[in-house]
Amino acid sequence: MTYDLHIVRRLLAGYAALIGGLIVFFIVLHYVEYVDDFMDRGATMRDVFLVYYPSYIPEIIRLTSPLALFISAIFLTSRLSQRLELASLQTSGVSLYRLLAPFILTGLVISVFMFGFNGWVVPETNRTRLAFEQDYTKDAPARAEYANIHRQNAPGSILSVNFYERRSQTATSVTLQQFAESGVLLRRIDADRMVWNDSLGVWSLLEPVIRTFDENGETSLIRQARLDTVLSLGPRDLARTQGDVEAMSITEARDYLQTLQRTAANRTGPALVAFQTKFSYPFANLILVLLAVPMASVRRRGGHAVQLGIGLFVAFVYLAVMKLTEPFGYEGALSPVITAWLPHVLFALLALWFLIRART
Repeated sequence: MTYDLHIVRRLLAGYAALIGGLIVFFIVLHYVEYVDDFMDRGATMRDVFLVYYPSYIPEIIRLTSPLALFISAIFLTSRLSQRLELASLQTSGVSLYRLLAPFILTGLVISVFMFGFNGWVVPETNRTRLAFEQDYTKDAPARAEYANIHRQNAPGSILSVNFYERRSQTATSVTLQQFAESGVLLRRIDADRMVWNDSLGVWSLLEPVIRTFDENGETSLIRQARLDTVLSLGPRDLARTQGDVEAMSITEARDYLQTLQRTAANRTGPALVAFQTKFSYPFANLILVLLAVPMASVRRRGGHAVQLGIGLFVAFVYLAVMKLTEPFGYEGALSPVITAWLPHVLFALLALWFLIRART
């Protein structure tokens, strides 16, 4: 029990040190890359370092946590192996599987913590981060659907927008069509502009032209100065971005995706994959620990440097597999669930193979 606590303390100490180092490294690298954007677009240093980067730190922790825990486990296990501590314990009857217990416990605790952290804390800070990037970086990830938008408002009701301005929540060249079950057009509303009224929760159509139809064609035409209407679509549903799900908690993202599916929105693959990743990615912490211990338990010529090099290579392959599978999920070739979980399942099987082959 004492030895278990010793391993947990050392593993967490290495994990915390690596997380801190990666945060500093990432911020410095990111600032060097984007400082010109910040200056050209008028961002103050106060906003950059007291608003933007503090909001970015939770996202950095989310991304680097599996890598930091993996390297910490590699380094600690390698050190125990090089100093013959593992061999001594195994000689005294303690198996590698028993020694793995504190590593598994630490990986499981961090995975559960990161699930909550990723699901509810990170989205809150990502809202600030993504809004800042939208204003002050030229390659922000949120240049999304602002033109030629088509949404299903309800069964048989289609909304078409020529252009949507997200900041002012204003749509231009708007058409709302209502169809019968037979496919016959029953009603059509055309408006130059449509503005969101947040206090009332309605869309205001300005200068709309309302046409009604029957089987014989147009039956009436009405022009109004303004028409307030309730749609199932809100401002967020009209302009989707790749960063939307990143800025939503798990419950918010679930409701958002249900709306997208109800309104028959197109190109929902990235959002669906991002949602499933909220569940799968935290468990990379546990999987990489299971992989690290049996890999580093074997003494190799070259010591820690070789073990660390092998570990970094494996982590790179893990990340590459995740990135390579994502486009298949985006295009619908793989389901979002398979896309999000396949790399983790593959590396969990690899970890199991290493454990079976490890000396007990």
